[in-house]
Amino acid sequence: MSLAGIAQESADEMDSLCSFQTGDEWFGIDTRKIREVLGELEVQRVPMAPAFIAGVIPNRGDVLTTLNFRALLGLPEREGQHPVLVLEDEEQGERFGLMVDAVGGVVTVRGRMLEQNPSTLAYRGKALFDGVYKMPMGLLIRIEPSKLRPMRLAEIGLLRSSSRGE
Repeated sequence: MSLAGIAQESADEMDSLCSFQTGDEWFGIDTRKIREVLGELEVQRVPMAPAFIAGVIPNRGDVLTTLNFRALLGLPEREGQHPVLVLEDEEQGERFGLMVDAVGGVVTVRGRMLEQNPSTLAYRGKALFDGVYKMPMGLLIRIEPSKLRPMRLAEIGLLRSSSRGE
């Protein structure tokens, strides 16, 4: 097989994404990077934590930092319990939670359907999003868990001025 044939074959690979909603938008994360989808949980808040840290949750003997995806997107906070995705960045060996509004289903897409983030996208979107898929229901924004790692978010100072001030 030629190099061009190998490149075409890999471009035609299918990606399996777990879809979830926050605000009015739909997002997707590679199912291989999700360890668990937890039901609606009450997250234990951490005093003086930045707004994008929803708090902590117990998970299989560990305590996981949980991100508030609404805060990362600049959306107003919603009260009550929310579903939490347990994500893992295998490269950094870091597991953490991601609190979202609703979890959809598994969506299968062709890898070549992924389009780059628009050049007009604000810094926050460029720092968080991995591209978009045009779907019959609208856009599905791809999220790469390594971009959501709490330590990475603190390092890049994405939301330095956001704090709950508890």
